[in-house]
Amino acid sequence: MSMDDRKESEAVLDPQSMMSLVEAFPDHVAAAAAAAGRLPMPPGPQPEAVIVSGLGGSAIAGDLAYSIAGAHMKVPFVVSRDYVLPAFVGPRTTVVASSYSGNTEETLGAYAQARRAGARIVCISSGGELSRRAESDGVVRFPLPGGLPPRAALGHALMTLLGALAALRVIPPPGGALEETLEVLAGLREECGAGAPAGSNPARALARSLGGKIVAIYGSGGIMGGCAYRWRSQIEENAKHLAFHHVLPEMNHNELVGWRFPEGVLREVGVVFLRDRGDHPQVQRRFELTRGVIGPVAGSLDEVWSRGESLLCRVLSTLYLGDFVSLYMAYRNRVDPTPVSVIDTFKRALGEDPDSRAVE
Repeated sequence: MSMDDRKESEAVLDPQSMMSLVEAFPDHVAAAAAAAGRLPMPPGPQPEAVIVSGLGGSAIAGDLAYSIAGAHMKVPFVVSRDYVLPAFVGPRTTVVASSYSGNTEETLGAYAQARRAGARIVCISSGGELSRRAESDGVVRFPLPGGLPPRAALGHALMTLLGALAALRVIPPPGGALEETLEVLAGLREECGAGAPAGSNPARALARSLGGKIVAIYGSGGIMGGCAYRWRSQIEENAKHLAFHHVLPEMNHNELVGWRFPEGVLREVGVVFLRDRGDHPQVQRRFELTRGVIGPVAGSLDEVWSRGESLLCRVLSTLYLGDFVSLYMAYRNRVDPTPVSVIDTFKRALGEDPDSRAVE
């Protein structure tokens, strides 16, 4: 198949152009970072703890924020994926209620609990019920641009969250890391985007390696754990393809033992290691030893190394490659990457409005 034929075929499979949204990720990061630097945060004491309440992409933004800035966190930081917040929430806690649609029922439940507990609340949303409640209650809201599938709004959600945490004086501002990050992301877009030569496109090569296999993503718990979850969720939502993930060193204490049975099925698993040179030396050694256990029995094993110097760049460059891989897997599976019809059906069964995109 020629390059032109391939692009035409993929355009047919992607009528809503999820590819264009993925290619726009560096632009989303740049725009959201610029806006985040102007976030109006009313004065108040530094919180004693911060909880990010969200699901799907909103929760992953919390995971990634911790990967990027956790070493600089001045207070405990929790990502809550539930209707109920921890019992310690009170007036000295800040709850970041994050829902792209503004209609995620778990986040709305957590918002109500935070109000009852007297917590300081910050809302991140493009609209919906969460925005209406925030306006009515006089709660600070940082708006996100609307009209995107929630998973395609991660650049906006993440940079807005990092801006909010900086405004709360929980983390320092990103500083010069942003310039490096945008340069590396632009380079990845050139390497992996729709117009990149197929023969030298690393995302296409990895999609071929993973084709027809269940996918296992392993990252380090300290830095690459959030990226591993993002890879998994993007492969599942875009490619409609089953995947799972785990982190080292924890995986070496349980899941590693499972790489023995069922013997025939293990050859149908494609493994991806997400590596970072900043991983603890013992984690680096664990990856190599894990390769020795998994490599001989898995269907494939590939490594992806982060790029750049700053944590912001290393995390975003890794997850960005995964976004492209998920798209090329969708095209190989002959599916449209944008719809998530099973989630809409699930929401109807729950009695929710599927047009609200409440499940993120």
